Order: sequence, then C-alpha cells, then structure tokens
Amino acid sequence: MASKRPKADVVVVGLGWSGSLMAEELTRAGLNVVAIDRGPWIDTSTHTPPAVDPDELRWGQRKELFSPPRDNTVTFRNHAGQVAAPLRDFGIFEMGGGVGGAGFHWAGMAWRFSPWDFEVRSKTIEHYGRKKAEDGEMQLQDWGVTYDELEPFYDRWERIAGISGQAGNIKGEIQPDGNVFEGPRSRDYPTPKLKTLRMMELFNDATTRMGLHPFTIPCANISQPYVNPLGVTMGACTYCGFCLAYGCGNFSKSSPQACIFPVLVRRANFKVITKSVVTKVNKAADGKTVTGVTFIDEHGREVEQPADIVCLTAFQVDNVRILLNSRIGKTYDPKTGEGTIGRNFSFQTVSGTDMWFEDEQINPFIGTGGLGSQIDDYNGDNFDHSNLDFIGGAGILTLSRDGAPIAKAGNLPPGTPRWGSGFKKGYAKYYRNYGTIFNQGCSMPTKAASLDLDPTYRDRFGVPLLRLTYDYAQSDRNMAKYTMDRAVEIAREMGAAHVSGFNFADKAFSTAVVASDHVIGGAVMGDDPASSAVNPWLQSWDAHNLFVVGASAFPNNAGYNPTGTVGALAIRTAQAIHQTYLRKPAPLA
Repeated sequence: MASKRPKADVVVVGLGWSGSLMAEELTRAGLNVVAIDRGPWIDTSTHTPPAVDPDELRWGQRKELFSPPRDNTVTFRNHAGQVAAPLRDFGIFEMGGGVGGAGFHWAGMAWRFSPWDFEVRSKTIEHYGRKKAEDGEMQLQDWGVTYDELEPFYDRWERIAGISGQAGNIKGEIQPDGNVFEGPRSRDYPTPKLKTLRMMELFNDATTRMGLHPFTIPCANISQPYVNPLGVTMGACTYCGFCLAYGCGNFSKSSPQACIFPVLVRRANFKVITKSVVTKVNKAADGKTVTGVTFIDEHGREVEQPADIVCLTAFQVDNVRILLNSRIGKTYDPKTGEGTIGRNFSFQTVSGTDMWFEDEQINPFIGTGGLGSQIDDYNGDNFDHSNLDFIGGAGILTLSRDGAPIAKAGNLPPGTPRWGSGFKKGYAKYYRNYGTIFNQGCSMPTKAASLDLDPTYRDRFGVPLLRLTYDYAQSDRNMAKYTMDRAVEIAREMGAAHVSGFNFADKAFSTAVVASDHVIGGAVMGDDPASSAVNPWLQSWDAHNLFVVGASAFPNNAGYNPTGTVGALAIRTAQAIHQTYLRKPAPLA
C-alpha cells in the first residue's frame, strides 16, 4: 500500500525547462510546490565545473548526462501492420539524466516559432485552398493560440535565459541585420548576437549574393555577462565548442541550473524529490478532477503525493505515457480518428549537405552549441507553395560548433580511405575544412501516427512502455528533397570543393537515426476537445486541475528547435494558474 506525503498546492512532474519555469512562477506567487524528477540532482558547480574535462568520450559518445534507454525507452514501428520493438540505444530520445532535463545538455538554439506555425491549417486554406490543407494523410489543426498572444511570454523566457541575438522585426519595423521573416517582437534580445566565425562568413556571403537573407541564430550560449530578472548572474561564452551533450561550467549556457535553480531552491515553499518515477495521476472519485500523483521512490516504495493542482512537465513521451497509464482522456484511434491522447506525433524533417573546402581554415574547434547562420527564405510559408507538392519548409543553416575529434573522424569526402595512412592524411586535411548545411524542416502530423501503450513490453515497475507508430508525411518528404537541393546550391556558391547532399526523409523513418531529437505531440493543444487533449492554456479537457506542459502540446512541429516555445507556453500556463484559475477553479476555456 502506498504511503502518503503531506498535501501540496501544486505537484510538478519533471523539473526541466517547463517544470522549473512553472515552479519559479508559482512559488513566487506564494504557492507550495513539490517537484518530482526521475533523475538525481545535478548542478553546474558540482557535476560540470570548469575543472571537469570536456571529455568527448565521456559526454559526447557515452552520453553520461542522458537518461539511459534501460530507464526510459519506447517501442517503435512504422505502421500498424508491424510488431513494435523496444529502442535499445539512445536514438532520437535524448532525454536528460537528472534534474534540469535535456535543458542541461542541449546545444542552445533559442527560437521563436513563426506566426504561420501556430495556424498551419487555417493559413494553408487561406493561401492555397482547402485541398492543400486536407491532403489525404495529413491531419492539420491550429494551436488555439496565436503568435501575438504568445509574444509576451517568449519575451519573458528570453529575459530569464539571457538569449543572445539580433532582432529582425521590432514592433513591425524590419531590422536588416536580423531575421526579416520573424514575427514582430516587443524589443530586442537581452544580450547581443554572438561572433561571426569563418563558416558563417562563407555562408553569409554566398546567400547574400543569391538574394537570400542570412542572420545569426539566436542562442542560449550568451555573448556577455548578464543578470536575469530573477537576479541570477551568467558569464560570457568562451567559444570552447563543447555544448551539445555537455554541461557548461562557465555558466554561459542557459539551463534551469544556470538561470532558475539558484533562486528556486532557496524558497521555503519549494521541495524537490529526486530519483523518483511518477507512474500515474490519481483521479478523484467522480473522475472530473485529479487528486495528485503516485510515484516510485529511489528505494522502490510506492508513494502518493496529494495536490490541489497537478502539472505534467516531463519530456514529451513521458507526459503522454503518464496520461495513458492514468486513463485520463480517450486514447487516439488512427482508424476512426477518435480520441486525443497519443494524437499528432511529429518529428523534424531533416536534409542538407556535407561540404569540404580545399583552401580554408574553418577550425571547427572554435564555436559554441547554437552558433551559426541561417536563412528563413525557405522556412514555413515564407515562399510561394502554389505549384509545390508540399507545405511548410526548413530553416537552412550552417553551424560553428562540433569540433569534437572522435565524432568528426567520419566526416571525410566520398572516396577517402577509411583506415590506414590514406585516412590519416584525409583527416588531417579535412578536419578543419569540413562544414555542413543543415535543413531543420517542419513536420506535419499524419492520421496514421500515434502513441499508445505497448501490449507486450513493460518497464521494471510493470508499467507498459509507450509505443510509437510513425512515418514521414509525403508532404514532408517532398519538402526535404526541395530544401536539400537548395542547400547543395548554397554549398557550391560558398566554394566547397566537395558537396554531398543528404536527406533523412528519403527512406522509412527510424528512431535509431539521430537526424534530430525534437519529438512533438501526443497531448496536443487546441480549442476543440474532439481534436485536442488540452485547451489553449494547456489545461486538460478531462480534469480542470491537471495541466500538461511541454512539447507534447505541439499539434505540429516547425522548422525550428522547440525549446523557446516550450518555455513561453510554460510561463503562460503558470501565470494563468495563479492569476486566473485559483480565483475560480474551473475550465479556463
């Protein structure tokens, strides 16, 4: 029988970006918050201080900051006619191994989604007609919130994180040095954009000659010392190059540890329980509200945490799995289209090109996680799709990061020997003259894609594993080919001697191929309970004191990283809870 802890005002499940932002907002409003995280406590000064070597084998290859698959895997199949099998390696699910979640080891690209991304269905119908929006396999829906409504919360997240960048649109006035395609911003980024390195110079010059619009990627690797609105001090990036899969000992990479924990852990009304796995949300007798959560603690004991409000703020797949195991909402059925839990999984549709130069010194060991240049000319709906066989697009970018010598040993021009003296000679020459153009493409949900509980496989606690059924939409495949061709054109204009295009969407989707780790959907938001699990305030349609926050709420994925949008939605939801919901606990929409 489960033991019971004292009741909290709010229980937060998962203390990554979503959970920490919500816990900060709610504790500052005076609420008693208990956070539960499956991982151990991790902080910068203890676990990844400057004295810890940026050991690529330890962090980049063995992924010691990640949650190992044995603790948190899924089963996968491409279509319902197959038997799903468990993922045995990290693959696309690169979840954080401790508190802070993936926010501790992420690279740092800090995007806002475009206005079009929030209204894909309605804007596609408006621009191109209903037929294009209702392609036989796609399942488009709007988010129930617009860019303009979310803009103040993007701004709040960027201030907390200290994001470095150059605005392209301030209150409708275009700023030529920024992204001219972005939605209007209320003000510029809190810290200036990062330095422009050699690969970026080549990209900027080439795309400008082609009539395109390059800009520096907004980044959570901050450019100068900064004190955020919570009073937390951060340092300037040193361009060491070790960001993705690493912790930042310099307090230069925005993370819950660097931006929020120093304030949050000092509040008497905050408590964190680590090394504990939440298995279900507990429903009230009438089934209309929830009463808290049940978790397994580090000693294997079942414990109940009562709370007036439950916030699921875990990684995307964890949020969905907990909902399914709790029997909250109806499981999505791809055959009938009924049900909402497990609906609209989507990924990121990636293509691009590798390129090698003969007479350059790009020196990839100088850089940082999110540093690079991008064009948005082929992203979202920024170009005419009238005569194209797809919707959406990709951010086409080049990066100044990842000089890791082990990982880069395989990045040699086609025909280069893979062993012996020929390999050594090729590697010595091309290590510092290699680059990539990476197309981070949108991903549209399909009717056949689903998340449900696997009928065969269970975890060590007896809870069914989550089963993913997914393959790319044909629209996404066509888009990936189109943007790959654009990347090849840019690489040749840059003067690359060897150009080799790639397209991850030209074959069946696989969880083992790490084209990206941006998994989306399964508990999506919207203004119709027939097609969404949560309302525009991320409040469950089935239990008004349950909020499900994170990338699980995205009805589709954009051609950008999701973290900034996750942060903005978390702050918006937390403010709605303490400013509106507490006055009258009831559905907000």
